[in-house]
Amino acid sequence: MTQAEGAHTPGQRLGDLMKELSSSDVERQEKAVQKADRLMSAWEDSDPGRTRRNHTVINSSPSPHPTAQEHPSNYSDLTSESFMKVLEMDSEDRRKRRKENEKIANAFKVKGNEAFAQGDYEAAVQQYTAGLNALRDMEVLYTNRAQAFIKLRKYKEAISDSEWALKCNEKSIKAFVLMGRAHTALQEYTEARLCYQRVLDIEPGRAAMIKEYLTRVDLQEKSDGQEREARVELGQGTERASAVRELLKKMEKPDKAALYYCGGLEALTDAVADSTGQTLFRLHNGFSVVDSNGTVRSCLSQDAGGAFTAQLRVSVLRLWRRVCQDNEENQQVLIDRPSSGRCIVDLLASGNATVQTECLALLQLYIHTQHGRHLTIAHLNLHKLVENLWTCLSALPSLEAKALEVLQGLAVERRFQIQMRDNFTKLFVPTLVYQLRNINTTNQNSLARVILIVGSMAADDVICKETAGLQECWDAFAVAMEQASGAEHRETLCTLSLLIMKLSASASSAIQQEFAVRAGRVCLRLLNDPEGSIITRAVGLLSVLLPCSPVAIQEAAEAGLVKKMLRILKAPNMGLTRTRCSMKTLAVCTGASRQARAELLCLDKRLGVLRKLLSNSDEVVAGNAALCLGHCVGERGVARALLDSDVLPLLLRLAGGDAGGEGVQRNAAVALGKLCVSEPRHTVKLRELHGLEILHSCMKLVA
Repeated sequence: MTQAEGAHTPGQRLGDLMKELSSSDVERQEKAVQKADRLMSAWEDSDPGRTRRNHTVINSSPSPHPTAQEHPSNYSDLTSESFMKVLEMDSEDRRKRRKENEKIANAFKVKGNEAFAQGDYEAAVQQYTAGLNALRDMEVLYTNRAQAFIKLRKYKEAISDSEWALKCNEKSIKAFVLMGRAHTALQEYTEARLCYQRVLDIEPGRAAMIKEYLTRVDLQEKSDGQEREARVELGQGTERASAVRELLKKMEKPDKAALYYCGGLEALTDAVADSTGQTLFRLHNGFSVVDSNGTVRSCLSQDAGGAFTAQLRVSVLRLWRRVCQDNEENQQVLIDRPSSGRCIVDLLASGNATVQTECLALLQLYIHTQHGRHLTIAHLNLHKLVENLWTCLSALPSLEAKALEVLQGLAVERRFQIQMRDNFTKLFVPTLVYQLRNINTTNQNSLARVILIVGSMAADDVICKETAGLQECWDAFAVAMEQASGAEHRETLCTLSLLIMKLSASASSAIQQEFAVRAGRVCLRLLNDPEGSIITRAVGLLSVLLPCSPVAIQEAAEAGLVKKMLRILKAPNMGLTRTRCSMKTLAVCTGASRQARAELLCLDKRLGVLRKLLSNSDEVVAGNAALCLGHCVGERGVARALLDSDVLPLLLRLAGGDAGGEGVQRNAAVALGKLCVSEPRHTVKLRELHGLEILHSCMKLVA
């Protein structure tokens, strides 16, 4: 207690506290609450017999109009008991007033949101401010007002509001993001990065979002540096700075011939040879100058004609490509202009190979970076863009390759996949089906890329399920596999098999059964291919398709599948994927076909291949080896033939959980049980190995 505090009587101190609690100054009020808490604690500590209660002030907002009943005029007469009663009454009153203020504040928030949605940011600020006057600790009002301030370019005010929001909630993601945006706009890049890093500290799962925000900070910092260099040149009046300015002035002259503007555009393209030149072009409003030129604008329209129309189009596109090369700020400015974006998409279908080449080259600039891809997805008419890109496949080979590169770049983006959901069947499937049905006349490199594009799009669950349900796709898959032969189709078969395996999990059983028979026959032939990658893909397809069709399994068994699988499994250095798929295929086949089991036992009486794979370090391989062995040991004479082998220790190791999960344990336990039932002498040996306890513990898994 300070000397000033000690000069007051207890009643006077209580009176002072009540006055401070009623103050309109939030800071004074908060200090008064803390003093009241300390005072009550002191009273309770000084009276051991007092019943302890938790007197928490629910709302520390000011009470602008205290009544005489709430706060007696003679504060000096208050005792500790009466003071606590007053606090309790005051707390209940504050709770009621807060509830009323919340309704008022929420009403202003709704009005502010409506104004914000209509683009009236000044009105939005006024509404949010009115809401905060009713309730000062409402986080969402601070963050919403900060967002409106950013729209108004009042960045310092936005930072202040974000800081107040953080006082309401120190883990407010929105507040940190808005503060980061405001700091970026103020060119305070270190502070902006710290704000975004705080979001990651709070929610690491937002890494993708924060990466994008940090990329924007980097790009803005880079752009600012370029602008500083360009302004230095402007100030120095260098020849290049003067040239860009003069050339743009010439482009502003109206009613000149198309050839005049072609020359001006070509000269501009030469003048903006580096990042400084690109920035000078932007600072001199070059995009608007070109766009506002009547002759240029008319030539860029889709239905324009004339002797120099194509040449002028090419000149504009080359200039745009030069000023956007490795310049993200210029890319943003160009694609933000609706006329420019529309022109790029429309001219893809111009029919002029040179114009189309320039359009595709410009699009390639965008799809080489994630930021550029996001700009493309956000600003262009994607449905029309995809349609026009597909038309390039029937043009020159050079156009075909560029168009597919653009589509591949877009197809990996989640945003693009979502926007294509409603029209995927219309925009992508016809091209895929046509090319697969005409595999012998189609460019194989292009077909493989088309399949890759569809495969990337199928990463989206909605698109995957829709594609997997299309009978026309599965028919085309079967036709392509049946027609494919020779080395020229190997890449196509590899990519197609991956797509089929991806779609199989979502296909109906009816589709899978029919396709499994047709594709199974082709896969059996491909097992004789000299190329290892083709064998791996064929085995992979068999492992996925055979479980769907008993007919396909029977045909495969009759066609010598078991012998082929044993040959693959015995081969050295064949790779984990092929081993996994081969073992799974053999397990599926022996589980469904007695003929397959008989052939396996004929070729490997003591199941040496399977016993060797029981020791494989891979859980999938060892588990399927145990499953396949379990299928076979029930056959006559097999258990007896294994009496002197190492099968029991190997299976016990798996059943004991030393080499895998529950699936592996279950498969090993089943094989052990079948061995003991078929040949009692295995039981005796199992007891000697103390394996009955292990087998017993696995029964719950078997059940």
